[in-house]
Amino acid sequence: MQEKQLYEYAVIRLVPKVDREEFLNVGLILFCKRAKQIKVRFEINETKLNAFAADLDIDQIRLNLDSFVKIAHGLPIGGPIAQFDVPERFRWLTAVRSSVIQTSRPHPGLCNDLDLAFERLYGELVL
Repeated sequence: MQEKQLYEYAVIRLVPKVDREEFLNVGLILFCKRAKQIKVRFEINETKLNAFAADLDIDQIRLNLDSFVKIAHGLPIGGPIAQFDVPERFRWLTAVRSSVIQTSRPHPGLCNDLDLAFERLYGELVL
């Protein structure tokens, strides 16, 4: 029997008007220290976003979210933060910030399969 793995996850939120604190869940970050990996995915529903806040620059938001992916995966084009070790990258990605893109606080979980856990959480919290 496979040993359960401890993971942490945070929801990526789009906060169009930071002062109003209203948000749309647009992605998920999952981190597992033992597996030494971060999984991240986002999806922008432009119809929903335009109904929520029509004045946002969706192309810029997509670029900013792409930087989350580059940092999470430790890609050289992700800049100096992408060169941090896996736990430091996760902590940077989930740090509290006052910007249009924010994350929830990290939450813990246990699973046998990180991919299945990620897909389940993404389906429940983002889609």
